[in-house]
Amino acid sequence: MDAALTSQDVLRRYAKGDRDFSGLNLNGIKLSGADLSRTDWLDVNFAKAYLNSTVFTFACLTRANMRGALMVGANLCGANLNQASMSNVNLSNADLHGASLQGATLFGANLSLANLMDANLIDADMRTINLAGANLVGACLKGANLRQERAIGDQHEIDAGRKKRSTANLNGANLAGADLRGANLSGADLHKADLRGANLQEATLSGANLCEAKLNNANMQGVFLSEANLSCATLSGAILNNAKLERAILIDADLNGVSLRNAILADVKASRVQMQGADLSDVKFTRADLSRADLQGAIMIRANLIEAYLARTNLANTDLTDAILNRAELSSANLVGAILTGATLPDGKVHR
Repeated sequence: MDAALTSQDVLRRYAKGDRDFSGLNLNGIKLSGADLSRTDWLDVNFAKAYLNSTVFTFACLTRANMRGALMVGANLCGANLNQASMSNVNLSNADLHGASLQGATLFGANLSLANLMDANLIDADMRTINLAGANLVGACLKGANLRQERAIGDQHEIDAGRKKRSTANLNGANLAGADLRGANLSGADLHKADLRGANLQEATLSGANLCEAKLNNANMQGVFLSEANLSCATLSGAILNNAKLERAILIDADLNGVSLRNAILADVKASRVQMQGADLSDVKFTRADLSRADLQGAIMIRANLIEAYLARTNLANTDLTDAILNRAELSSANLVGAILTGATLPDGKVHR
């Protein structure tokens, strides 16, 4: 790596038309507010640099070391940050519209209120990242890692013996239409996040906080939501076939019209959940709390409701053909118009 340059040296070279700064050691340099658009910075060292409001539009920062840099309000629209090391970088309020961060390390980074619209975050390491209020509409996070970590800090500084855990913060983030296929969001905070129309196929959200999140029409086939909190969330029209929701919290959630075929909802807490017209064929509801839930008109063919709690549940016009209700609690449940052909009732008798 070349000898360190001063900020004046960099700006002088840029003014003379030089656009290739690859391999430079610019550790701690102060270039806040500078216009360095359409430049090459391959393998540059920007660790702990001061780059607030710096313009890097369409710049190439592949494999750049930007750990701990201050980049508040920086403009990185269309920039190439593939495989960049950006642990603990501060990019709050930054504009990364259309930027590519494929395989980048963003461990512990602050991107609160940042614009990541249409950004490429495939396979990025985003553990403990702060994306509160960020705009990720149309972004691709396929295979990204946002799982919960044991401790706050750089990935090389984690003390495995510490019990404190840190989560990715996507509180209120806009992820409408985002591609999150196979992403790991275990334990992530997605409170009030907008995930409408997002693709979450095979994504892992075990233990995630999705309270009041918007998941309308999302593709969640095969998603892992064990122990996730979805209370007051809206999922109307979402596809959750083969989803795993063991011990999830669905209290007061809106799942009207969802498709949950072959999903596992054992031991869920789902009192007052709305599932009108939902396709719940072959769903496992063993020991589920569905008290006061509204399942009117739902399709529950072959559903497993062994030991389920259905007190005051609205099952009017529900299709329970061949359903299993052994030892289920149905006190004050509304079964007007329900189809029970072949269903095994709480007392073990088969309805004819």
